[in-house]
Amino acid sequence: MSEKEKVQPPVKEQKESKPHKKPTSRSVKAGLQFPVGRIHRHLKSRAQGRVGAAAAVYCAAILEYLAAEVLELAGNATQELRVQRITPRHLQLAIRGDEELDSLIKATIPGGGVIPHIHKTLVKKASKKKEKEEE
Repeated sequence: MSEKEKVQPPVKEQKESKPHKKPTSRSVKAGLQFPVGRIHRHLKSRAQGRVGAAAAVYCAAILEYLAAEVLELAGNATQELRVQRITPRHLQLAIRGDEELDSLIKATIPGGGVIPHIHKTLVKKASKKKEKEEE
């Protein structure tokens, strides 16, 4: 028998495989910028036991909202002072200027300085002096 006459096994028809879907992260699915997977990993390491998948998404959404709120207020403080960069001082002014954020964030911000405040008893009352001078 020659090589051409040898019986060859039938060729299997290859199925057309579907193109593999590119994996999408849970952050993209939730429409968030913060990393849901990383937050889920940290939640699992901190809490002894099981953590639901929705807990990480919810936590990431909360953190993203708080970060956006602080950055928006700090950006407004930066624009008022006519500078380009957000510094710790601007973060301090933003957080202490907002009542809800002030009650939430009790931390000391290094390089933030102090909030300008003059006690009302130290302020001179200009209206009484003018009345005495006019008499």
